[in-house]
Amino acid sequence: MRYRSTRGHGPVDLATALVQGLAPDGGLYLPEALPSLALPAPGPLPEIAPGVLAPFLPPGSEGWVGDALSFDTPLRSLGGEDHLLDLTRGPTAAFKDVGARFLAAALQALAPAEPGRTRTVLVATSGDTGGAVAAAFHGRPGLRVVVLFPAEGVSPRQRRQFTTLGHDVTALGVDGPFDECQRLVKEALAAPELAAAHLLTSANSINVGRLLPQATWFVKALADLGPAGSPPTFVVPSGNLGHLTAGLLADAMLGAGAGFVGAVNDNDAFQAWLQHRAPTRGATVATPSSAMDVGRPSNLERVEALVARDPSLRTRLAAERVGADETLDEMGRHHAESGRFVDPHTAVGLVALRRLRARGALEGPAVVLSTADPGKFPDTVRRATHHEPPMPPALAGLDQRKERWSPLSPTLDALAAVLHGLSTP
Repeated sequence: MRYRSTRGHGPVDLATALVQGLAPDGGLYLPEALPSLALPAPGPLPEIAPGVLAPFLPPGSEGWVGDALSFDTPLRSLGGEDHLLDLTRGPTAAFKDVGARFLAAALQALAPAEPGRTRTVLVATSGDTGGAVAAAFHGRPGLRVVVLFPAEGVSPRQRRQFTTLGHDVTALGVDGPFDECQRLVKEALAAPELAAAHLLTSANSINVGRLLPQATWFVKALADLGPAGSPPTFVVPSGNLGHLTAGLLADAMLGAGAGFVGAVNDNDAFQAWLQHRAPTRGATVATPSSAMDVGRPSNLERVEALVARDPSLRTRLAAERVGADETLDEMGRHHAESGRFVDPHTAVGLVALRRLRARGALEGPAVVLSTADPGKFPDTVRRATHHEPPMPPALAGLDQRKERWSPLSPTLDALAAVLHGLSTP
């Protein structure tokens, strides 16, 4: 399997794509061609994922793939033909765990640093990515992580997941929104001397190593739903659009013909693209679904490339914009009616689903992707439901750990100074 940038660079092998993260021409890597897969029999993710990923990996990869993708993503009925895909069972209680664990294992197995050197993994986070990547890479020889996060833009419990590890995890609170963090990562990767000095790579969804494993649970959901009836529609809470892009890859491999709805908050760049207009607001807007507060989603470039390959795909794409008040109302309604908590990102997807059903714009089965445990957002959950969500078991004791992070001006020079000052872990 070879990979080519959305802007034409390549082809390269998987190890090169993983290490570079961002292609030299500034584009994002995609597989040159996708394998055709048969719909597998229903089963847990650890059984299905290795078969989905086998065409992308060298022989002998089954062991580390199995270790990385070791937890399930169960499908739960919401009533009728509506379902919730639970992606919160990983070690940091968020869907980012699968991609982060796969990428960490893949870099160590396929692209280890030279003896005596340390590869630095840059990651920009609007919430869950930072914790998932920090946990996945922490303690792996030859690797260190530098997390850039908006200093005022993540929940305290999300922040603690990557500011309490220390040692080989450095946390930097950027003065600005997530888009500034993402810009700094891209600028650092594109600076040849800086990238070479620190063996830089990225663990954001700009890295194709994050997308490939995320495609596995779409295949698993399609297997659980079965081949009968009309193709399902996936309602994907969307910020940087990596999750939705992974779904498009899975659909193309299976030829499933599924629909995809990007459920967005007030940061509506994807909806604007579909409607051939400019986004509603130029700057990133802060919302209760903070991990989706992305004004300039990187993976929109991948979506455009996939639509260019198959123009009919655009007819199966839609977007629903959900406001802050509707998000909080949905969290309260869902808890009152079912006794279950949902996080603010999943709530955006539930609102989008209900709207589509109400206006007759959706037929057949639908799957909302549940992206994070509500216990990671206690302040927002309390505000919406007037109840305290339970702490995810995976995060027990987190609130008592000491945090270590430093402020960072949103300039490449400031980031370079931090990188040059890091010691070998």
